[in-house]
Amino acid sequence: MTATIIDGKAFAEKVRGQVAAHVARLKADHGITPGLAVVLVGEDPASQVYVRSKGKQTVEVGMASFEHKLPADTAEADLVALVQRLNADPEVHGILVQLPLPSHLNSDLVINTIDPAKDVDGFHISNVGLLGTGQKAMVPCTPLGCLMLLRDHLGSLSGLNAVVVGRSNIVGKPMAQLLLGDSCTVTIAHSRTKDLPAVCRAADILVAAVGRPEMVKGDWVKPGATVIDVGINRVERDGKTKLVGDVDFASAAAVAGAITPVPGGVGPMTIACLLANTLTACCRANGLAEPEGLTA
Repeated sequence: MTATIIDGKAFAEKVRGQVAAHVARLKADHGITPGLAVVLVGEDPASQVYVRSKGKQTVEVGMASFEHKLPADTAEADLVALVQRLNADPEVHGILVQLPLPSHLNSDLVINTIDPAKDVDGFHISNVGLLGTGQKAMVPCTPLGCLMLLRDHLGSLSGLNAVVVGRSNIVGKPMAQLLLGDSCTVTIAHSRTKDLPAVCRAADILVAAVGRPEMVKGDWVKPGATVIDVGINRVERDGKTKLVGDVDFASAAAVAGAITPVPGGVGPMTIACLLANTLTACCRANGLAEPEGLTA
């Protein structure tokens, strides 16, 4: 068996196209421009690249982009005050504080200062609670992107056995909640799970989000399963740096029915879903119909 490759890059382009079309209609029909504010504290190189990409794609879909770059020694009170100003700004519909923050800043405090309605990362405790109880919430971007890919490839997920390897607040836990919401039978596995390979082999849907390069091997995969690889790990091979996922792609692709590659799988969906969440937040703030197919 050779797995179908789930092209996240192409699907993300489709999502951005849907967002851009909806933004154009908002401008034409209602005179509203969705706005996304991104706050970056410090000089972390990976964060800087990510923020630049977010800003570029925000403008490309017709949204307003507001970037706030602060020095690494910014006082917590100053950062909180900035977030509060953005909460009050009617032109800002989405707020994202880029993580990780410098160690002297309390990330939970800062994130929970964001207005939950503008929390397009879905990290505010109110959104976590809403998602966990099956209510309307802002959903974390990476799990939302995974769900979109799964729905697109499989159609209905109802009744399927899903295993999520990883229990982070950013991916693992919200991914499990989303799969439950689509009527999967869900297992959350992790490093302490007994006989992890056997647990994975029971999965019709296997989501790897554990942050360990190529940990999930082909013999962990049920024949015909759909494998979503959330991992992005940099490894040294033959003197070169290479990006690999949490799944050993070659061996898993020989067994799975479908699999996301790294790069080009889940990664591109994260920013696409950030834009979709900003659009959704804007529609909700203005009492307008939410865009179809772009929410959980």
